[in-house]
Amino acid sequence: MNYDVIVIGSGPGGYVTAIRASQLGLKTAVVERSELGGICLNWGCIPTKALLKSANVFEYIQHAEDYGIKVSGAEVDFSAMIKRSRGVADGMSKGIQFLMKKNKIDVITGTGKLKAGKKLDVTDADGKVTEYSADSIIVATGARSRQLPNLPQDGKKIIGYRDAMVLKKQPKSMIIVGSGAIGVEFAYFYNSIGTDVTVVEFLPNIVPNEDIDVSKALEKSFKKQGIKIMTKSAVESVDTSGDICKVSVKTEKGEEIIEAEIVLSAVGIQANIENLGLDDAGIVVDAGKIIVDDFYQTNIPGYYAIGDVIPGPALAHVASAEGITCVEKIAGMNVEAIDYNNVPGCTYSSPEIASVGYTEAKAKEAGYEIKVGKFPFSASGKASAAGTKDGFVKVIYDAKYGEWLGAHFIGANVTEMIAEAVAARKLETTGHDILKTIHPHPTLSEAVMEATAAAYDEVIHL
Repeated sequence: MNYDVIVIGSGPGGYVTAIRASQLGLKTAVVERSELGGICLNWGCIPTKALLKSANVFEYIQHAEDYGIKVSGAEVDFSAMIKRSRGVADGMSKGIQFLMKKNKIDVITGTGKLKAGKKLDVTDADGKVTEYSADSIIVATGARSRQLPNLPQDGKKIIGYRDAMVLKKQPKSMIIVGSGAIGVEFAYFYNSIGTDVTVVEFLPNIVPNEDIDVSKALEKSFKKQGIKIMTKSAVESVDTSGDICKVSVKTEKGEEIIEAEIVLSAVGIQANIENLGLDDAGIVVDAGKIIVDDFYQTNIPGYYAIGDVIPGPALAHVASAEGITCVEKIAGMNVEAIDYNNVPGCTYSSPEIASVGYTEAKAKEAGYEIKVGKFPFSASGKASAAGTKDGFVKVIYDAKYGEWLGAHFIGANVTEMIAEAVAARKLETTGHDILKTIHPHPTLSEAVMEATAAAYDEVIHL
C-alpha cells in the first residue's frame, strides 16, 4: 500500500493537488472521510453561489417593471431553493468522482492519521484500520466554522454556515455575527428573500479587510436594501431559552438587547488539525496552523500541508495553487513561490466585491507615493443599460514607476473582472500599459481603463 503521494482531504486543495500529482506521473491516492470535493464543493463556495443566484433571480423579478416587464405572483419557495443548491453541490461532487477515475487516483474512504516514517493509518466506517505509506504525504484537511464560547452553536437557534444552507424553513429574522465574506453573502441572501437581517461587526467597518471605500459603499448599499448594520459592536451573550433569541450586544452607547429567530455565527474558520497525528509525526504547529516553508513542506521531510490548515488566506483558489506548487516542487520542477500579495479575493453579495493587492491605506503604510483613480458604474453605459449602476472600480498605482499596486471593485459581476488586474500585476504591467490597452465598449471592464485614466488625469467620461 505504498504511493508516491497521498493527499489527506479532497477539497479544492486536495483534489487539485492529487490530479496534478497524477499528471506528473506520480502514483497518487486521496484519503477522504466524507464527500469528495470537501467543504467548498459540498458546503461552501458552490452551494452558496447557487443560493445567491436564486436570490438574484427573485430580485430581478421584483424589479422587472424597471425593465419594462410586468410580473405578478412571484413567491419564494425556500425549500426549493435549498433543494436546487444541494443538487448543484451533488453534481459537482460526482464530477470529482469522475476526475479521480479519469486520472487513476485511488480514493481511500476513511479518516487519516499521520505516523512517523512517512506512514498513516486510515480508519474506515467500520473501525477497520489500514496502514499506508508514501514518499510524500500532503495534509489538505481544510477548516470548519469557528466556535466562540459566547456563541455556542446548537444547529437550531445559533447556527454556522453549514446549517444556514439547509434550514428547514425560512426564518423571519436573523442576526449575523461577523461581516466577512460568509457573513455578508448570507446577509444578502436572506434579506433579499424577505428575512429581517441585522449584521453585527466588532470592527468599525463591514468587510473590514477591504479598502475603506469599498466597505463604506457596501454598507450604504446594504442599508438601502434594508439590512441593519451594527459596527463597533460585540455580541456578549445569547439567551435561547425562549422562542426568540435575545442577543446582548455591547455597543459604543452601551449594552443593547436585539431579538431574532436565528443567530448565524460567521466569525471566521478554524483549521481541521485535531486528531491528525501531527504530534506523532513531530510536525510543528503554531496558533492552530501547520508551519510550512515556501513550498509547503513541514519541519519533517516528506510531510506537507496546504490550504486552510496553514497560515495565509483561507480561499479555495489559494489552496489549489498551493497544492499545484507543492507537487510540482516534489516532482523536481523549477517552480516559483506564490506571491500572496497578488491573490484575488471575491465576495458574492450584491453588489459583488473583488480586490487584489494593496488597499490605499496599506500602500501608503508601505511607503509608496501613489496615484489613485476611481470610476463609478453610474457613468458606465453598460451598467446603466443593465440597471446595475451601484459601485465603482478603484485602482492604485505607484506614482514613480507606474506599478499596479492594488485594484478594488464593487458592483455587478466584478468577480468576473478582477482577473485582469491579477494577470496584469503578475506581468508587471504599468498604469500606462492599461491606459493604452483598448477595452471593448460597452462593457463593465471599460471601468478599469477609465479608473486608470482618472489616476493619470486623462479620464474621458467623468
